[in-house]
Amino acid sequence: MNNNVTSSRQADLDRDLGFLLNDVARLMRRAFDRRVRPLGLTRAQWFVIAHLYRTDGQTQTNLAEELDMERAPLGKLLDRLEDGGWIERRPDPHDRRANRVFKTNKIDPMIEEMRIEAEGLYDVALKGLDDEARRRFIEHLTKVKGNLLSAIAETDHGV
Repeated sequence: MNNNVTSSRQADLDRDLGFLLNDVARLMRRAFDRRVRPLGLTRAQWFVIAHLYRTDGQTQTNLAEELDMERAPLGKLLDRLEDGGWIERRPDPHDRRANRVFKTNKIDPMIEEMRIEAEGLYDVALKGLDDEARRRFIEHLTKVKGNLLSAIAETDHGV
């Protein structure tokens, strides 16, 4: 295979939607991880905390699905967060086999610090885009997310 074909394929991958979204997400996670490292949490821990902040009181099973994690590794991660006083697990009042996961008040001051760090990272990532371009970019990503959620739901329901 000649170098022109190889270079062309590499350039195509650099602009491929799947590769590009994955690379941007990976780089955002790495950069954010470096920004919040002084807070004393691992990337996996802050990821769980951020999801609980949005949807507190989920079952462990639902949280595992939302985080795209297996239940056993999530269980170990939750054990560490619970030992640190970041979360608590309570029995589900409607299903005695299930536990629900709740954030504790210890998280609240940290969330504001995480939000400040995230905003700073967004400014870095979106540098060169004016406010309207940023708004449209978020709007487009939200539409793509909705389309994918609908496609998954259709597949799950056999439509």
